[in-house]
Amino acid sequence: MSVGPHDGAPAAPPQDPYAMVRTRAYAKLLAMAALIGVPVCAVAFGFLALVGELEPLIYTDLPKSLGFSGTPLWWPLPMLAVAGVLVGLSIRHLPGGCGHEPADGLAVGGAPALSALPGIAFAALATLSFGVVLGPEAPLIALGGGLAVGALRLVQRDAPEQAVAVVGAAGSFAAVSALLGSPLLGAFLLMEASGLGGAMLGVVLVPGLLAAGIGALIFVGLGDWTGLGTYSLELHHVPHAAQPTVPEFGWALVIGLLAAFAATGVRRLALLLKGRVARNRVPASVAMGLVVGALAVLFAAVTDKPSSEVLYSGQTALGALFGKSGDYSAGVLVLLVACKGLAYSVSLSAFRGGPIFPSLFLGAAGGMALSHLPGLPLTSGFAMGVGAMCVAMLKLPMTSVLLATLLLGHSGLTVMPLVIVAVVVAYVTILRLTPGPAPQPAPQPAPQPTG
Repeated sequence: MSVGPHDGAPAAPPQDPYAMVRTRAYAKLLAMAALIGVPVCAVAFGFLALVGELEPLIYTDLPKSLGFSGTPLWWPLPMLAVAGVLVGLSIRHLPGGCGHEPADGLAVGGAPALSALPGIAFAALATLSFGVVLGPEAPLIALGGGLAVGALRLVQRDAPEQAVAVVGAAGSFAAVSALLGSPLLGAFLLMEASGLGGAMLGVVLVPGLLAAGIGALIFVGLGDWTGLGTYSLELHHVPHAAQPTVPEFGWALVIGLLAAFAATGVRRLALLLKGRVARNRVPASVAMGLVVGALAVLFAAVTDKPSSEVLYSGQTALGALFGKSGDYSAGVLVLLVACKGLAYSVSLSAFRGGPIFPSLFLGAAGGMALSHLPGLPLTSGFAMGVGAMCVAMLKLPMTSVLLATLLLGHSGLTVMPLVIVAVVVAYVTILRLTPGPAPQPAPQPAPQPTG
């Protein structure tokens, strides 16, 4: 007979980690997740569609209505200043601070309160539609989780915290999965970002996958019905990739190192600026918007490319960049990486959005620039740049490998070994470059009574 290590009592039988899955309450959670996936994805689709309509309205229709024959070169400057005013005022005055600070990374914590959702949506709309260099994924995660938890509390006010966490995660899964092009990719993203593991991972992941799968169907259906498409991340006409060679593995080491150092610079500048912006929120946000606009104007003035290549998250521009790679010289790509990288860092410090898509674009442009050198094919450089820069900014290695691989389809499977090497090198390097938490002082022993 086994006994406990100290008191001689019989050891307690191990708890069944899947006991919750066998309960009727868990079946109700699955049904709730399936139902939640429909309205959450409809809201997410509407949000992305609104951003897609506002972008040309601001940068194409508005200047024409004011009498300009086209969009003036200087147009991003006043538009980004307006974005700074709108976002700065909303962060200062609306409940919840309009979501998390993107300079701190991709936050996948508890779902925000319903009262915070209008501020999150408004600040994200002002950020994305005016051309700030951030993506929609973080606002969608917050909106999906907040709406799901709000719906659960309306149905069951005394819902247990575990059920609230599961439903909130399911709402976030549903909102972001179709945007990334795959429910599985969205699951990996939220799994890594939230740090779930063990048996609890399966308990939370299954409702999330169910909501994401149903939500993806909603995205496709709404995209077909409206004719707007699904807003998913995808590439067309990916060049064939040959089997990796020894020189390409050498390039994987180089790209991983370069991405880690580039991401460190972007993040440290963003954190440095974030503290200054917080002290003077509105005027500093306007100043940061003007910097983003000036970088876009500089790139357009020096090259024959539009300022929109520097503006926005890069999600929709990624396919055009890759598909028309022959139109970009190495010098233009280097200037694009420099201008967009600085604009990305500035945007992280003052606005509200997600960090994923700009990092993908920067990695892709950097890999394409390096492909002008001997021994690095275009597709391999693109894939390794995407994976390495993604992991350097997010510190999510599995998600980064999957993003780079699935984005390129069949060619992605061919270059996956190269992507893995680049991601591992970037991940280890970025952890070495990132200072650890400050050591806590050792507790002082209690003074001994005298006498």
